[in-house]
Amino acid sequence: MFLWLWLCWGFPTSAGQPDSELMARYLEEQLLADSSIVEQVARRVPRQAKFLQRLETRPRMSEFSVRSTIISRYAFTTVSCTMVNSGSEAREAVFEMQIPAAAFVSNFTMSVGNKTYYGEVTGKEKKNSSSDQTRNKKPPSPTDGRENGYETFKASVFIPRKMQARFVLHYEELLQRRLGKYEYMVSIRPQQLVGRLRVEVNILENSGIVSLEVPPLRNSKQKGNGKAEGDVSPPPSTVVGHTKTLAKVTFNPSVVEQTRIARNGILGDFIIRYDVNRELSVGDVQILNGYFVHYFAPTDLPPLPKNVVFVLDSSASMVGTKLKQTKEALFTILQDLRPEDHFNIIGFSNRIKVWQQDRLVPVTPNNIRDAKKYIHNMSPTGGTNINGALQTGAKLLNDYIAQNDIDARSVSLIIFLTDGRPTVGETQSSIILSNTKDAIRDKFCLFTIGIGNDVDHKLLERMALENCGMTRHFQEDEDAASHLKGFYDEIGTPLLSDIRVDYPEDDVEQVTQNFFPNYFNGSEIIIAGKLINRTSDKLHVEVTASNSKKYILLKTDVAIDLPSRNDIRGVPGLEDSKGDKNYIERAWSYLTIKELLNSRLKSDDSQERDHLREKAKSMALAYNFVTPFTVLKMREAGLHSEPPQEEFIRPSTDGIGEKLQSLQGHKAPPGIRREQDKQEQDKQRIKISKTSADGDPHFVIDFPSSKFSVCFNIDGEPGDILRLVSDHKESGVTVNGQLIGAPAPPNGHKKRRTYFSTITILSNKPERSYLEITPRRIILDDGERLVLSCARSAVVRSRSLEVSVSANSNVTVTIRDAISFVILIHRYKKPAPYQRNHLGFYISNSKGLSSDSHGLLGQFLNHEVKLLQESLKTSHQQTGQNETETLKPNPTNTLKVKGRLVPVVWKQRRIYNGQQEVECWFAKNNAEKLIDGSYKDYLASHPFDTGTSFGTTNSL
Repeated sequence: MFLWLWLCWGFPTSAGQPDSELMARYLEEQLLADSSIVEQVARRVPRQAKFLQRLETRPRMSEFSVRSTIISRYAFTTVSCTMVNSGSEAREAVFEMQIPAAAFVSNFTMSVGNKTYYGEVTGKEKKNSSSDQTRNKKPPSPTDGRENGYETFKASVFIPRKMQARFVLHYEELLQRRLGKYEYMVSIRPQQLVGRLRVEVNILENSGIVSLEVPPLRNSKQKGNGKAEGDVSPPPSTVVGHTKTLAKVTFNPSVVEQTRIARNGILGDFIIRYDVNRELSVGDVQILNGYFVHYFAPTDLPPLPKNVVFVLDSSASMVGTKLKQTKEALFTILQDLRPEDHFNIIGFSNRIKVWQQDRLVPVTPNNIRDAKKYIHNMSPTGGTNINGALQTGAKLLNDYIAQNDIDARSVSLIIFLTDGRPTVGETQSSIILSNTKDAIRDKFCLFTIGIGNDVDHKLLERMALENCGMTRHFQEDEDAASHLKGFYDEIGTPLLSDIRVDYPEDDVEQVTQNFFPNYFNGSEIIIAGKLINRTSDKLHVEVTASNSKKYILLKTDVAIDLPSRNDIRGVPGLEDSKGDKNYIERAWSYLTIKELLNSRLKSDDSQERDHLREKAKSMALAYNFVTPFTVLKMREAGLHSEPPQEEFIRPSTDGIGEKLQSLQGHKAPPGIRREQDKQEQDKQRIKISKTSADGDPHFVIDFPSSKFSVCFNIDGEPGDILRLVSDHKESGVTVNGQLIGAPAPPNGHKKRRTYFSTITILSNKPERSYLEITPRRIILDDGERLVLSCARSAVVRSRSLEVSVSANSNVTVTIRDAISFVILIHRYKKPAPYQRNHLGFYISNSKGLSSDSHGLLGQFLNHEVKLLQESLKTSHQQTGQNETETLKPNPTNTLKVKGRLVPVVWKQRRIYNGQQEVECWFAKNNAEKLIDGSYKDYLASHPFDTGTSFGTTNSL
């Protein structure tokens, strides 16, 4: 059987597809992996579609799915594809998948009939380095302006007649933060309509997920994202749900929906952007199994002043769109310069033209106006003198720094843009690199931008790497102006300079880069390493840096024993057995390999390059990564081996703190609740008022101004639904509680007990939502249904509602930050016959409820009662030499409530799981005369009944 596999640069060629929407609808219903079904489709489709299908000789794709888990910025992606050959002879199936250039392929398997092939990562021999050079010389694929484009993973196999082939690809990447967001992208370009197409992405961030967004599909052949300006809606069929730390995004378009997006099967890039909670501190340090990763991205810092020189290619090859878009971008960039910045502009072709000789000018309206005129008058002509332009720019900036009393904490940089290779002056890349490095002398950074297919990308990349900068590459047919502006936005706001991150030398080893010249707003610094001292219980971290007003020193000790926070148990998807399967170690290996590759690229010493190559190759083999020094070779597993299984890397949410148990009905990964010690439980306990309904049920109303409490019992029937709070007309809030029955305890005075089995909280302002709480689970519906387990801690926030679950303890519901309820969870490991798992309802904050609120508890929230008879007997007790006075009220007194006289007796009650004792005046006989009307007036017809007046019933 003929089989080939390779990694290459470039977009695959698109083949024509049947474009009938009727056929698409039919395929959606009938397309299955079974070849006999496919034959039926060919016989039963409409005549014009049948004719088009005859022209299609290649195997059909019946399934294409992408499943990804992102754990603390580290993404594991699994791509699965099934192709069916319904023809009468063997046909070639080609699987192509564009993956980010920064990603490492970690595994690949495929099955054809009863044969399975698996990928084995092996080292490349040094003699094959010529093939690396050949690959590097190939022009990059058309990209969307991100990093250096994509690589296309391609595999081909012949499928016998009436059979199918299945491909499963795994790759990993560490997401980079740009412009304040992490961006995860998956290419959806199956080249044909697919019967079953699905993308599922799960994100787990212990720091908390913020600003989650799913923009429209992005087609790299269109400018920008290929959508009309202002269209920010997710692709059709996208479902998004998230809690504080866990998010789930799915994209599952039908064949008809695919047809409406793109009839040729090239849908575009499915993108997810998000950020995490952060603050000015040492950052987020995560430790697991002897490895750590440190994320540092402070916010809310004043920007540093900049000294920037723009070096722009104006050679003849820039004619037309490229120069026009460059000018447009520079007009906007100049407008964004800050008053404390200084700048200059150099245009180059055969000749080097400096806008302002021998100086950098301050940002003033007149200087900006003149700079725009200079850029506007730039015309394309002549060749490309890259070396001369960089030498001129470096000298200009060096002289300015030396001759002027500039702010010591200002950031100096050169932004260099070209569309071609050196053709004038010095043209040898190695000499240009050496000259540039000697001219800059580590005094500032060089950022390079390449436009089009003729640019020497390797030269630009190495120039940036050797001079603490970054590089970007854009295609000529893209919206270069917006991409240029976006790149400038990444580096246009430096917040810190000279950032150094230190750890005790005796505690860590093999630490990745820990010194960074600059930190730009919206980016992130990432360091990883190994722990030496495994017996230590903490890791000391120090961050030193400077900003525009002061130097910063941040210190902290990070607890090492954090298995409940960082341990993601059972991370599957790593099909070899080498190394621990944990995300922190793999993030460390990913960063280390990337740094080795960059160090080798920068090195001119052949011996050092060989050493770095072998080190990178050895680590790639250990972690099963396909890199420039390793290759994926296919091996046959055997004639009767099992077909490749799609293994989804799904995180255990063991002890994360806030966890999602269900999103749109799909269960989240199971986990074991972390046991909290008593001190931590006390810290988490929420302070609440005495006003409550708990137990059998026992009601307590606290009157702070009167300095006493009133209590009563309600002897209801099992199944009764009691109105606890009714304020639907004013605040929009209603709380109902449903009773469950239980036998009375032996020798008790009651025939039966009742408890609250369900608490329902309804709100219609500013939008409709409801909560249904039982001792085992919480249902939240605010337009999207969400199910949470009471056994797992979780926090869910929306615009007007927050639900916080403390595992097996309580649920706090906050509405518009003005109304708070606490529901206690009472569960018994071994309940007695008269015990039932039940709930207690407590009012923590009632400020947002109106004076007209009602219900068994709500009617007292804004009213006071008066104690008419207060005869107190005084007795004295002597304890040692301390004398205390104890006041004992008469056993019977009278309350005046809304003009009604209510006889009460003095009682003591325990609330909040018996942890708090309350002394109260008790009203007998189901609170007769104490409450408005009678017990039956507070019965709701169903849990969602929002009626507020006696005898009325409404529904939310």
